[in-house]
Amino acid sequence: MLKEDKHVKYNRQDWHPADIIAALRKKGTTLAAQSRQAGLSSSTLANALCRPWPKGEWIIARALDIHPSKIWPSRYFDMKTHRLIDRHERTPR
Repeated sequence: MLKEDKHVKYNRQDWHPADIIAALRKKGTTLAAQSRQAGLSSSTLANALCRPWPKGEWIIARALDIHPSKIWPSRYFDMKTHRLIDRHERTPR
């Protein structure tokens, strides 16, 4: 289970896409493999590298065993309050 601390200090800079890909490789997987494992096309998760997409961000973060706010602080923290924004992937109805 990934911990969420609503009052954490954060690095204001998002990880570079190459760093995300390298971190996945260090874990023994790839972006394409994680996409396929999630039932997506092999290139679909690449969308999360360049634009906000909570579902993709959570898939990548789980593969790295970290909260997505560590990878994309600009997407998960309110810059004024420095609080974690509640962004979750949608669940099927």
